[in-house]
Amino acid sequence: MITPPYLKQGDKIGIVSTAKQATFTDVEEGLSLLKSWGLTPVVGSNAFSSCGFLAGTDAERLHDLQQMLDDETIKAILFTKGGYGTLKIIDALNFTAFVRKPKWIVGYSDITVLHNHVHNFNIETIHAVMLQGMPKCSAVGIASLHDALFGAPLVYQLPQTPNNKNAIQTIEGVVVGGNLSLLYALLGSVSDIDTTNKILFFEDIDEYLYHFDRMLLALRRAGKLAHLKAIIVGALTDIKEATIDYGLTANQIILEQASSYNYPIYFGFPAGHQSNNNALILGRTIKIIPNLTTVSIEF
Repeated sequence: MITPPYLKQGDKIGIVSTAKQATFTDVEEGLSLLKSWGLTPVVGSNAFSSCGFLAGTDAERLHDLQQMLDDETIKAILFTKGGYGTLKIIDALNFTAFVRKPKWIVGYSDITVLHNHVHNFNIETIHAVMLQGMPKCSAVGIASLHDALFGAPLVYQLPQTPNNKNAIQTIEGVVVGGNLSLLYALLGSVSDIDTTNKILFFEDIDEYLYHFDRMLLALRRAGKLAHLKAIIVGALTDIKEATIDYGLTANQIILEQASSYNYPIYFGFPAGHQSNNNALILGRTIKIIPNLTTVSIEF
């Protein structure tokens, strides 16, 4: 995999909205944080546009992201918000200049569309908090984004939990994934990814338990769970019952859908739709080192 150049003081960082509409107030604190790191945010001309739910028309959102992809002076691209909308423009984007001179793509949730699409160019990306979430993100989560952008190593210590499965062997492999709803939406498309011999990370928010089961079942039927080295489960926020209890928890659903496979499953990675949203470098070869009480994950 190709690692884009790490950032340094004075670098320009593009700010775009490809999904839900945003306002300057939503991102003001995030912009100040980036400036405090010595970076120069360059805000897309349509970043605060609106068109119904979305941050402007498809053409406006496409224009801003394409401009940032093509501009060689922009060293990373951060997104204002997730929600929905990136999928509507992905097929119209031209990645020629980006592939020639890669830069960091940074975000999570709806930005999973870009993480997976770019993974197929063999380029690493950063799954991390976006500008709207920075004021509520934990200090550890913010520090992890800084470290990921500037090239410091990322090492996380997770507690061993009773939910973990086969979590006793050291595993090394390329980590892929993102938001489960988007992984499900990308199945069979040009943005779909090959998960063979990889470590699959996923998180999600605001899904009924039967929806959650259906998405994992679809991934299993598509072969995405069959040949993994491991699964890392992030935050499962507001995964809820419908009018009739489903009968399984979200963790039990994961274990059931992966019951035919013997690879390790690690629960509770601190990333996703929660305040402690730590950075992962997707596409990177990572090492998972468990012991009796903790699991170390090294990027």
